[in-house]
Amino acid sequence: MKTKIYIVTFLFICTLISCKKETFTDYKFADRPIALPCNDLDSKLYNEALLSFEQDILNFFGKDKKTNLRISYSRFLRLASYNRVDYKKIVSEHSLKVFEALKKETNLWETNNATTHLNYHGKLMDCISKNVKSADLKTTLNALLTTNSMSAKLFSAPIASNYNAVINDKALACYVAFDLYYAKLFDVDFSKPESTTK
Repeated sequence: MKTKIYIVTFLFICTLISCKKETFTDYKFADRPIALPCNDLDSKLYNEALLSFEQDILNFFGKDKKTNLRISYSRFLRLASYNRVDYKKIVSEHSLKVFEALKKETNLWETNNATTHLNYHGKLMDCISKNVKSADLKTTLNALLTTNSMSAKLFSAPIASNYNAVINDKALACYVAFDLYYAKLFDVDFSKPESTTK
């Protein structure tokens, strides 16, 4: 009898441990295909982050209704390469909610790094570096990663000059979303009113 109780208790504990509590539930893009399916990643959350970012830049840069995602990426990347993005004006409430969920992904961030907050040695960057379609950009990215020279400043320039590749390459799009958008949100003080910031 004691053996049965131990087995049932053990199975119950295993079930509780194996059930991963979902950190985010407010999905707007759950019906869209996963852009970057990788093992050991919360692909659903990361996909939501990418699509919310793309919606943000399309809404911000596409105010004239003639601007498409390609032009929005071009404008965003040009500003990002010169560190001139006004994140407070671009980011939506939904993206801020996604960002709060992303902050809980411990392998994703290096919050004490002065150069970037994205963990360049984490699972996401490993997945991105293996799935970039453009041979030139993949070579550049992997060279920067293996020599520990990776930085948003160094890699955003080649992407900005080849922004068309980002539209067709969701691994590159994920890099842009996570390193040039969400990682930068750590440094934005959203508690200050817009008029008091420059």
